[in-house]
Amino acid sequence: MFGKQISDLMIKPGKSEVFDSPKNYGLDYEDVTFKTEDGVTLSGWLIKGDTDKVIVQSHFGVQCSRSGFTVKGKNFMEKSLWDRDIPFLKQAKYLNDAGYSVLMYDMRNHGNSERTDWITWGLKERKDIVGALNFISNHNDYKNANIGLLSICMGQAISVFAYGLEPVMKQFNIKAMISVQPLNYSCFVANMGLPKFLIKSGDKYSKEKRNIDLTGDSFMPYVKDVNVPTLVIQNTNDPMTDLDFVKDYYNKLTVEKEMLWLDLDKKRAAAYDWVGKNSKPILDWFDKYIS
Repeated sequence: MFGKQISDLMIKPGKSEVFDSPKNYGLDYEDVTFKTEDGVTLSGWLIKGDTDKVIVQSHFGVQCSRSGFTVKGKNFMEKSLWDRDIPFLKQAKYLNDAGYSVLMYDMRNHGNSERTDWITWGLKERKDIVGALNFISNHNDYKNANIGLLSICMGQAISVFAYGLEPVMKQFNIKAMISVQPLNYSCFVANMGLPKFLIKSGDKYSKEKRNIDLTGDSFMPYVKDVNVPTLVIQNTNDPMTDLDFVKDYYNKLTVEKEMLWLDLDKKRAAAYDWVGKNSKPILDWFDKYIS
């Protein structure tokens, strides 16, 4: 019983509705769908700006969709991330005001995208960012666009997994990445405050009943394969991570890089909320490499 509950908390799909719309921000957009290489249909928004520069945003996992995080329907533990909605369209708005087109999409098992089986914290979902990049790179209006990646938590995990495991990543015209709060599954569960026997029970259930071995799947071996300038953003008061892990991630990057430490509330999602309210560091980084 406990094993299933813990497993559901970590990898069960369907906890992330699309609760917002670009029309609420006066943005020119279209609803889009596209397929991944392994046949999963993803849903998204293409917010229209300049056709020569595009930001592809990948959201965080389990509790999130392209529209961000909402407290609606969340239980007490899930609401501990943040006590208010976090609309990711806030950063889409300032990016678009600065001329960028923005592709926002739901990863598989999130939002309005297709349900498959279980959330794998980035390993299978790496196919989703490749699908998004294929979509924008083959779009008639954006074939020659320079691309930036705004990769948030599990969104950055899928980006790094893709760099390490998907050779096609080298063919896309990606110029820069922003990595918001890199986090491993093992690091996350270790800081949840749950008794170890419950975590072990959840891991065992996931492996035996759902064929998902999360304990061994880490993106860290592939950080060295990231080949674009990367800005890492991390809240120093984040209770769900180990700052030494974040420092190790940063040190393993072999590209031009910067580290932005934030002093925010002691909540995991404080930094996600911060991104939508602080345009300058985001725009400065992308403007430096994307023209």
